[in-house]
Amino acid sequence: MIVPQADPKANYLAHREEIDAAVMRVLNAGAYILGEETRLFEQEFASYIGQRYAVGVASGTDALFLALRACDIGASHEVITVAHTAVATIAAICMAGATPVCVDIDPQSRTLDPNLLEAALTPHTRAIVPVHLYGQPAAMQSICEFAEQHGLWVIEDCAQAHGAVYQGRKIGAWGQIAAFSFYPTKNLGALGDGGAILCSDSNLYERLKALRQYGWDEGRISQSAGVNSRLDELQAAVLRVKLRHLDDDNAQRRNLAARYMELLAPVGIALPKQDADSIPVFHLYVIQHALRDLLRAFLARRSIGTAIHYPLPAHLQPGYRDRIRVAGSLANTEYAAQSVLSLPLYPELHPESVEQVAAAIREWLADQSA
Repeated sequence: MIVPQADPKANYLAHREEIDAAVMRVLNAGAYILGEETRLFEQEFASYIGQRYAVGVASGTDALFLALRACDIGASHEVITVAHTAVATIAAICMAGATPVCVDIDPQSRTLDPNLLEAALTPHTRAIVPVHLYGQPAAMQSICEFAEQHGLWVIEDCAQAHGAVYQGRKIGAWGQIAAFSFYPTKNLGALGDGGAILCSDSNLYERLKALRQYGWDEGRISQSAGVNSRLDELQAAVLRVKLRHLDDDNAQRRNLAARYMELLAPVGIALPKQDADSIPVFHLYVIQHALRDLLRAFLARRSIGTAIHYPLPAHLQPGYRDRIRVAGSLANTEYAAQSVLSLPLYPELHPESVEQVAAAIREWLADQSA
């Protein structure tokens, strides 16, 4: 039996009746852009996260880019973040005209190491973009305390952390502004691209609403230079359905992750570490091994799908390496790129499939030590 690493169709099938009804509701309503479904989803999602406002946009990359724009971050400014992330994080900073400054990750959480922020700080620094990678919350208390001391924006990249909790507060409610992606494989995934920006400041909210639509005011006059980045009604309707099931789906992800932990902990492979202050949502279940590529090839022969998130850090990628400033050593980042492997994990994954994957890994490890 083939075990895919991700299966967004399975999530659609799990909620097909509700999703089909929502889609038909939009088709019959005749309003397809920034209508009632988008307005209601924005309210419901903001309430779920614990922010006052949400602004639906066309993608997670746009969400980050527009968040930076709303904070007046652009040319001559620096933004501290990490290179071990989807390149969208770096792309959005560059799109805003700012310079990404990459610090290393904590080797356990694989998120931004707050102890490295001081060394990355310059008079040009305007913001920190912590990435809640793999559904694991970054160390937000330390990051926010540092930002407050130095007058910096905290713009959370929550693309992989819908519903994750840190110290009792949902991820996306720590910084002044947060960006989410609704790419189909996300914990809260649309049936296409989509994103949202969350905040609690009314001035930021009004600016974000204008920026996503040409800088228009209510009379459709561009008072500032904006873009065209709107969450459409079909995606908003689908997301409203899936939001109702998000907590249950995340709970199932944690159950499957716990089973992986139970089966793989005894064999000594590097597994995700959970901080006592955090409730992760396991967007991905990522292990590490120095012989990752050999393990991946072995699992492929056993019809087990895996992925690498991410094979080349952003500061080494040709399109961005000359646009990034590296602050100190990125040794943990570079080792992660050589050793991480994402195992199959999604809410509809059968527990027997987890056992199949774990058994194959144990067999491979046994062969390596023979």
